[in-house]
Amino acid sequence: MSQRKEERKHKMRIFIALLIVLLVVVSFVFLCYKTPLGDFIKSKIGKQEEKPAGVVSEIPEFDDVPYVELNGNIPLFTDEEKITSAFEKYSELDDLGRCGVAYANICKDIMPEEEREDISSVYPTGWINNEYDIVDQKFLYNRCHLIGFQLAGENANERNLITGTRYMNVEGMLPFEDEVAMYVYRTNNHVLYRVTPFFDGDNLVANGVELEAYSVEDNGAGVCFNVYVYNVQPGIEIDYKTGDNWKGKDYEKYQ
Repeated sequence: MSQRKEERKHKMRIFIALLIVLLVVVSFVFLCYKTPLGDFIKSKIGKQEEKPAGVVSEIPEFDDVPYVELNGNIPLFTDEEKITSAFEKYSELDDLGRCGVAYANICKDIMPEEEREDISSVYPTGWINNEYDIVDQKFLYNRCHLIGFQLAGENANERNLITGTRYMNVEGMLPFEDEVAMYVYRTNNHVLYRVTPFFDGDNLVANGVELEAYSVEDNGAGVCFNVYVYNVQPGIEIDYKTGDNWKGKDYEKYQ
């Protein structure tokens, strides 16, 4: 009988000890998340949070040049982001169906080996397309990849396609995409690449996009830029609220 009591007491002591350990661990975690240490931990967990959308009012007016440099042409990547692991991130569509930030670490691992597929099944917000004689290939709008197909191989990904003018797509974005692609092919290095669409209020068509790029292995020596590309078409007026468009007053100038 005495032996059984001792066994029960021993088991009870073990249970109490385990309970104390559990309470200590829970208390530590709770206190951590209520202190600067907790803030540090949470910042590490959420270090890849999405960049907020850009502010249109901070961008200079279009002046017949397809893009303008931002932040002295220096991208805003943190040191923690400068890694050599491949990734792709595409924001969820917002309540209006608009794209958000697209972000990837461009490298040969994610670049396409096949031809681009048909993307006509995607209708991005503001898609009211019309033909004009002054536009290359006639149609005003393209389904513009935020991260170009040649960089990540995305086809009909609705989170990576916006309504963009032919001018923005070809004159503005393509030269920077080509620069990144050629660098990666030549060096086999990684390039952080982030594209942020700038929507004014509830407009369905973006006023433009910010392109940021940084070559990781050589600390930006190969590729480093931060530019805003205007979503405009010289000679054409655009209602960014709806996507509607018409001939501008200077239309004849571009014929």
